[in-house]
Amino acid sequence: MPGYLTKQQTVSVGGTDYLIRSLLDSQQYADPLGEAEQRGISPASWPLFGLLWPSARVLALLMHSEPLAGLRVLEIGAGLALASMVVHRRDGDVTVTDWHPRSPDFLRENLLLNDLSPLEYQAGDWGGCNPELGRFDLIIGSDVLYERQQPGQLAHFIDSHANTAAEVIIVDPDRGNRAGFCREMAALGYGFDSQRAPGRMESGEAYKGCIVRLSRQRMAA
Repeated sequence: MPGYLTKQQTVSVGGTDYLIRSLLDSQQYADPLGEAEQRGISPASWPLFGLLWPSARVLALLMHSEPLAGLRVLEIGAGLALASMVVHRRDGDVTVTDWHPRSPDFLRENLLLNDLSPLEYQAGDWGGCNPELGRFDLIIGSDVLYERQQPGQLAHFIDSHANTAAEVIIVDPDRGNRAGFCREMAALGYGFDSQRAPGRMESGEAYKGCIVRLSRQRMAA
């Protein structure tokens, strides 16, 4: 992976170890062909996809026990896609999406590191059209509400790819945009339930955030 430095770490999810290749730190940057710039990704935000964020670990642990039988799963803003790897190891039908041009490179390498077969990947443009992506029964994401314009964009992206009876699970570390996102989803016909995430991750590190579950069935109830 030229142009930036990486590291490898072992992450435990539900007692199962995963080898994860990530960027060395948040100071890494390499966009020689201008791919990220063309997608509107600034140098400051370029490395965010390649770091293993606490919320991703919380979502991965949820996916370790979440019922998956018969469900088509979509991870949005997946970054290093740890949660998708957990679903995949459980033989779940999962598709990975992210907007960063290097995300599929890290996905391929991390699947190889963990002796997992290839996963379906598509670039997910929240503000555009994604006609080949299709619809899903379970849509998951972690730490995806970090910019002010994202609640509306993300809500419409999710609605475009959610089956009628789909459930949505978002892990949010209290960045301040969750209420706006839930209002946008409510306007599209989704009810929601929000609960505090456990105060500590599996690693023992402190965590502060919420787990939000949304669906049209919740609105009906």
